Amino acid sequence: MSSKLWGGRFDLPTNKLVEAFNATIMIEQRLCPFDIKGSIAHATMLGRQNIISQSDADTIINGLKQVEQEIENGQFVFSTADEDIHMAIEKRMTEIVGPVGGKLHTGRSRNDQTTLDSKMHMRATILEIQQNIRALQATIIAKAEQNFNIIMPGYTHLQTGQPILFPHWIMAYFWMLQRDYTRFNDLYRRMGQCPLGGCGSGGYHLPYRS
Repeated sequence: MSSKLWGGRFDLPTNKLVEAFNATIMIEQRLCPFDIKGSIAHATMLGRQNIISQSDADTIINGLKQVEQEIENGQFVFSTADEDIHMAIEKRMTEIVGPVGGKLHTGRSRNDQTTLDSKMHMRATILEIQQNIRALQATIIAKAEQNFNIIMPGYTHLQTGQPILFPHWIMAYFWMLQRDYTRFNDLYRRMGQCPLGGCGSGGYHLPYRS
């Protein structure tokens, strides 16, 4: 019988070439902290909604935290046999806590997980980019103040125009960056829409809350 989490109907193991072709785990390792946070939130919801017992939810959460420690300590073994980071983490957590770990997948598909992890990763990346934008803007302001009386030619249609101050010119880039910053604000808000509960396509009939 297949050892895959999804392989209940298969009698033979997956061909190694197919495993290598399907595997994304080696490029998804950056998603590990987000996948674990999302799974902890999902397990917490399952317990609070009495979809699974609170005891089972706590056991799953503790198992996920142990997996998180293994990843941070470099002890976690990434294998293409697990296909993606979602299956790798869930498989290892189930090895730690036993069959109760399978309940984590209740009301959630890997499609939901992939979208959630990607959105969480995007939001974290946006915050890093915005910090860099603010740092660059601060540098621009400092340069403008240090060279306040410098006169330079302005340009229009690639030709020299009227004289302008250097701060006038360089602060134009400050405002370009400011527009980018506000665009990232909008993207950050959009990435905050939670995809959980879709269960791939058909939704979920139990009292699920995302």
